[in-house]
Amino acid sequence: MIAAAGLPIYIHAPKAYVDDYGLSLGALGLTLAGLRLLDVVQDPALGWLAERTRARRGAMVAGAGALMALAMLALFAVPPPVAPLLWFALSLTALFSAFSFLSIAFYAEGVAKAADLGPGGHLRLAGWREAGALAGICTAAVAPVALAQISDRPFAVFAAGFALLAGLSVWAMRRQWRGAVSGATAFGPLLRVAAVRRLLLLALVNAAPAAVSSTLFLFFVESRLDAPGAEGPLLLLFFLCAALSAPVWSHLARRIGAKSALLSGMVLAILSFGGALALGAGDVLLFALICAASGAAIGADLVLLPALFARELARLGQGEAAGFGLWSFVSKLSLALAAATLLPMLEAQGFAPGAANDPGTLALLGFLYAGVPCGLKLLSIALLLRLDLPEMRDD
Repeated sequence: MIAAAGLPIYIHAPKAYVDDYGLSLGALGLTLAGLRLLDVVQDPALGWLAERTRARRGAMVAGAGALMALAMLALFAVPPPVAPLLWFALSLTALFSAFSFLSIAFYAEGVAKAADLGPGGHLRLAGWREAGALAGICTAAVAPVALAQISDRPFAVFAAGFALLAGLSVWAMRRQWRGAVSGATAFGPLLRVAAVRRLLLLALVNAAPAAVSSTLFLFFVESRLDAPGAEGPLLLLFFLCAALSAPVWSHLARRIGAKSALLSGMVLAILSFGGALALGAGDVLLFALICAASGAAIGADLVLLPALFARELARLGQGEAAGFGLWSFVSKLSLALAAATLLPMLEAQGFAPGAANDPGTLALLGFLYAGVPCGLKLLSIALLLRLDLPEMRDD
């Protein structure tokens, strides 16, 4: 339910406000850019807040869950009582703030919960957690489209269903939050630990390929593959394969070690992106295979890197929420940097979405979409090989 309030909202909200209130894409784009910047910089502060209020985490989670549900209703089900663009910004600010706080608290709580699962607990927990998150993304991505077949207000129905299920989810987990004494809330002690710094750097670099490809995905399918309209099914295939692969990577890591399994996922990602370099107009089926492979590869990143980080925080014995505040910050920073560099670069080259582009511009698009991630993954492999962390297995 938490993940359903993340990425899918970036897909649905702009279209809903364009269709219902006639807002311009430019105004919505600038608003989303500002909200993304806020979302990035507030995560360390939310991590600090989650750590400071650790003894009252159940109440904090209930409050954040209620805010997330109400913000979703305000965004999609309530006619704007003020200017639609202002209502859009206010609703999304509340929604993304609640989403970020809940994500940080959820990951931090997993550090303690994993200890109850015995050997390999961090890997088992991460495998099912990420599979659930990806299932939430897939469901929320397609739900409004499906609801449009039975309702003339599909987004309002989606928001109502989300609010109901979010409330039930918070209630079902009401006894799961531990009222522990608050640990370290400052970032300094965490950042003085070499393993924490290196894992955060690896997370930043390793998130960059996915940030690059997600930023350019729609343009690549529409212009390089000349397949407008295929974006939705291909995205769904990508996320489904990522969700299905999450428990598999968790199981593999418990057999051969997390570091070895993560290395295998990185190599699969390089092979996938490398294959995309050779694609051109009409190669939709080949790209579908690449989406499946790259989705499986990103499943390794989503499961294994947070598990390694959580295990390191568990070893330190404090600062779990503050640590995952930093983790969320570096992950979102990659997305912000990708959007800030790649799109202006394409525009400077003369790229025009939905229009005829010359071969040189399309070649640049292909290189940025597939070649740059290959280079970044190679750098990630180098950083991973330099990490000196105990392996995580069941034995």
